[in-house]
Amino acid sequence: MTTIDRTDAERITITPQSPTIGAELGGIDLRTELSDDAIGVVRQALLDWQVLFFRDQHITTEQHLAFARRFGDLEVHPFAPEKPGCPEVLAITHDEASHGYENLWHSDVTWRLEPSLGSVLRLVECPDLGGDTLFADMYAAYEGLPQRIKAEVEGRVARHDFAGFRKRMIGRGATPEQIEEFNATYPNPEHPVIRTHPETGRKAIYVNQAFTQEIVGMDADESAELLDVLYRQASYPEYQVRFTWRPDSIAFWDNRACQHYAVSDYYPQVRRAERVTIIGDAPYYDPAQAPAELPERPFRGVIKRWSDS
Repeated sequence: MTTIDRTDAERITITPQSPTIGAELGGIDLRTELSDDAIGVVRQALLDWQVLFFRDQHITTEQHLAFARRFGDLEVHPFAPEKPGCPEVLAITHDEASHGYENLWHSDVTWRLEPSLGSVLRLVECPDLGGDTLFADMYAAYEGLPQRIKAEVEGRVARHDFAGFRKRMIGRGATPEQIEEFNATYPNPEHPVIRTHPETGRKAIYVNQAFTQEIVGMDADESAELLDVLYRQASYPEYQVRFTWRPDSIAFWDNRACQHYAVSDYYPQVRRAERVTIIGDAPYYDPAQAPAELPERPFRGVIKRWSDS
């Protein structure tokens, strides 16, 4: 009997979880140092499906970081709590005493000039029931817009802001000087309402309920009305996939092409997760505006973090 020793790339299986978004990857062990070919398979699957799911990955924090680094440099979040001793790992705990951006469709950190490429989230402790995460395909959401709406928003930009985090800082006693310092570090960026993906070339809706404030150059009422139309696209089941977590499950999503929504239906149970986020680049609508080279980021490594302690 002949034994065929397949490479780690050849062992990977890709099982779609919906017609357009979400795939579960099997035959892969994230504890190991994956070959470049295997990473290439994962990256292409991410581009094809926007969010990837992995089950039964009993990885350490170091292995979590090592996997994410294969896709780019890692960023440090200035507001979210970090895992002690690991500034690049967000420690996300939701219980009766702590709340995050749950029950709200969003893309991560669009209040940065260069929002993240994507995130790798690992569930450490999950509720017995509930606490799912939904992901929405913003390519399909864009393609489903009426032509008149596309014509109205293409080429326009919207202003983004870290308003929720600022409110939290004020509630925890931040001084006006501290608020102003963070305002200067993270000025309200203007991003295209419709983004062209830098790798696939596809167009996606790039406004979200958490961080988008207004469409620039529009009357306030008109801006709010159009944003409501765009936000609503993420809510249609036809564009979604739903992931039910188990311990040691991992989701890896492309922040440039999808939005997510953490369902807060598990009180008083606890949900603990660790997230590692990959640095992205400046969004654009017109491919001619694509940056020729990546600039220095102000949020690599050790950065100033907000703390009320």
